[in-house]
Amino acid sequence: MARQIPPLSAVRVFEAAARHLNFTRAAEELAMTQAAVSYQVKVIEDRLGTPLFIRSGRRVSLSPAGQRLAPFVSAAFDQLDEAFAKVRQEESGVLTISAAPGIAASWLGPRLTRFHLTKPDIAVRLLATNDLADFTRDDVDVGIRTGPGDWPGLRAIELFPAEYTPMCSPSYLERMGPFTDPAQLLGTLRMNSDDVWWRVWFAQSGVTVPEDFGRNMFHVDSQVIEGMAAIAGQGVAMLTPRFWPFEIETGRLVQIFPHVGGGSSFWLVYPEHKHGSAKVKAFREWLMAEVRAG
Repeated sequence: MARQIPPLSAVRVFEAAARHLNFTRAAEELAMTQAAVSYQVKVIEDRLGTPLFIRSGRRVSLSPAGQRLAPFVSAAFDQLDEAFAKVRQEESGVLTISAAPGIAASWLGPRLTRFHLTKPDIAVRLLATNDLADFTRDDVDVGIRTGPGDWPGLRAIELFPAEYTPMCSPSYLERMGPFTDPAQLLGTLRMNSDDVWWRVWFAQSGVTVPEDFGRNMFHVDSQVIEGMAAIAGQGVAMLTPRFWPFEIETGRLVQIFPHVGGGSSFWLVYPEHKHGSAKVKAFREWLMAEVRAG
């Protein structure tokens, strides 16, 4: 059944006039002329078939019908105001990001201060976890994932390729090297939170891995831990060069082979219905600018 509501513009004028009991003040509040206020009030009165105000010279008072109607209209506008304020607060409030510990600590985390400087009204909560966010259940706005970019129901925007290559410290290279053949790394202590990267890298390098491939693997759940262990000379880590520019530049980490694996990318993901969200849009635009800057 269709709602039998007069034009909301007229209802808004009635609410202001009833609150002020003065057409001139209502006109000032709404940036209208007094004649326009009178016209909009008349629109409602014609719809209802009864006067809402009693006019006595320059003074007005509510008629019995106006007295019955005014509290409900004011309450309805209060609810609307509260609803819009809540949405504004949510959209300019906290942005929750879910990302794997490696990209969260090595790439995204150090840059987030710049986002806060551009959008100081948006607070950021960064969840560093290998668990994929369930956007239907978890309190998460956006995520950064690795893969082919085909997650049903999610908008996926490619950030950069998921490149990775074996790295170690100069001291480890001096002690265990030189490494001239990728197959030599089968005999080293290899660190990685995901041995799939090692398997793909060996396959692309033309190396067949043995059945006991995992024997020399030191499993941790974060590329950050892998990298720090490699810097300490504990072994070889499969790392993303983009996440370790300072360590590579200063020689704390050495890229052993020029070959860099691929096959997947890092993606910014979020539910389709959040694409127009103000805080998601602000983060998306800032993040893509950071990617383009390198």
